[in-house]
Amino acid sequence: QVQLVESGGGLVQAGGSLRLSCAASGRTFSTYGMGWFRQVSGKEREFVAGIRWSGGSTYYADSVKGRFTISRDIAKNTVYLQMNSLKPEDTAVYFCAAASTWMYDSRWSNNNAYDYWGQGTQVTVSS
Repeated sequence: QVQLVESGGGLVQAGGSLRLSCAASGRTFSTYGMGWFRQVSGKEREFVAGIRWSGGSTYYADSVKGRFTISRDIAKNTVYLQMNSLKPEDTAVYFCAAASTWMYDSRWSNNNAYDYWGQGTQVTVSS
């Protein structure tokens, strides 16, 4: 089992920045990759960014490319999401997820590819 705990959400004005953190514990040696997803009430959860734990390859949704950066600290078993130039449409609950098996590139955006999920952290961007 892998436990994931997100932090860093909050309220920010449009154009501002936030950094989300996701600390992993438990059987973290089995982690293949980690991702960030977001969900607005009444809508499907959508992929934001992913990172391969070994090697650090990154993947982004088109809507956040150039504004968000995913990174990881292997020693701390933590993944980060630096969010810059935030827009009101970025408002959502952000979830961290961990995958324990190999994924081909197009699978990173698939909810079902991930085995473990955090509880989520609210990000609200005011206009």
